[in-house]
This record gives sequence, structure tokens and C-alpha cells, in this order.
Amino acid sequence: MALEMRDRCERCTTAALPYDAPALICSYECTFCVPCGEALGAVCPNCGGELVTRPRRAVGA
Repeated sequence: MALEMRDRCERCTTAALPYDAPALICSYECTFCVPCGEALGAVCPNCGGELVTRPRRAVGA
């Protein structure tokens, strides 16, 4: 099962997150840009889980 690769930050909604861009993600696939993830203290505001670096996927894969 593949991760859902969301293309926008869930906090600021303006940060575009292409598949190969750095982003933070929790185990429920909530996705945040790095500045928002750092501002949140690496804790998901939706589930309280840890935000970790999202694996990158090759564009077009």
C-alpha cells in the first residue's frame, strides 16, 4: 500500500508540495511543509502523532 502523497500543506494550504519536495507526514498521512511542521514542534495537530520526514517519490512515478 502506497502513501497518499498530498500536494499541499494542511496548515498553511499555500505551500505546494510536489512528490519530490521535502515535507513532514504523520502515520495518518497528514502532510505539512517543513516550516509549518517545525512550528508545530513536529507534532500533528490532527492526531497528536509524530511528524517525520516524508519519503520522496520520483516525479511521474
